[in-house]
Amino acid sequence: MEVLSPEQKAGFDRDGYLVLERRLSAAQLATLHAEIDRYTEQARGLTEGTDALDLEDSHRPDAPRVRRIKLPHTHSEVFRDLMTSDTILAPARDLIGPDLRLHTTKLNMKEAGHGAAVEWHQDFAFYPHTNDDVLAIGVILDDMGAENGPLMVFPGSHKGPIHDHHDSGFFVGAMDLARDGYDMADAVPLMGPAGSISIHHGRIVHGSALNTSTRARRILFYEMMAADAWPVMGSMTKFSTLEDYDSRMLCGQSRQPRLADVPVRIPLPAPPIGKTIYEIQKGLTARSFDTAKG
Repeated sequence: MEVLSPEQKAGFDRDGYLVLERRLSAAQLATLHAEIDRYTEQARGLTEGTDALDLEDSHRPDAPRVRRIKLPHTHSEVFRDLMTSDTILAPARDLIGPDLRLHTTKLNMKEAGHGAAVEWHQDFAFYPHTNDDVLAIGVILDDMGAENGPLMVFPGSHKGPIHDHHDSGFFVGAMDLARDGYDMADAVPLMGPAGSISIHHGRIVHGSALNTSTRARRILFYEMMAADAWPVMGSMTKFSTLEDYDSRMLCGQSRQPRLADVPVRIPLPAPPIGKTIYEIQKGLTARSFDTAKG
């Protein structure tokens, strides 16, 4: 074990999540905030999103509102350097082993008063793999409390089924919470001061409400898996060649696939609209959260 205690690892195995407070220094946070400001300024004058920026529905060219920075590690040295640091990789190695492969990165922005909700879902519904050593590490960039739309999880749900994320015959990337037997009162918010990190299992049921507070809630996600977890055909994991897939190794080496007895659903038929989760989830009929306010 590099950074986690045996009790923390046992807690993750039991509950499917961890929060590690103050993993980042004040200097690291300041650098990340400055990088976010640089991207927000790029949104000024835009009338639609770009390959790097996903915009809030309430965005205006003269009042930029960024909903997500897409794949930040591909166009920001700051975000890429943090991704490959022991700040991120050491706890991941403690949980799922020394050989890690990147799935994707994203920086979800919930600005004060209007940050978009994310409906309840399981990451594994989007990208089923041959085993479920799959997790997401979230870098909490602002003090996160109950009022500014924290990530919420249902403890232990990572040991249950993969629920149906379809509506009207298409994959919509979200669940009908009541149909699947969950009560929002049982959800646990993952809160902590800026500079903390959260870790959640790829199968855990999670979501987040609108940010209706006067404080921003921005979180940077690095999603990864053990290198021997390989995507199942039909997964939203895409790669063009084996060399491309090998280039996603974060540490260790690629090994042969390991097949485990885990539940799987395939995210097909593909959603008729959208590429980000915010757009895809608009196809859900039984919504749990209000939509973003203007």
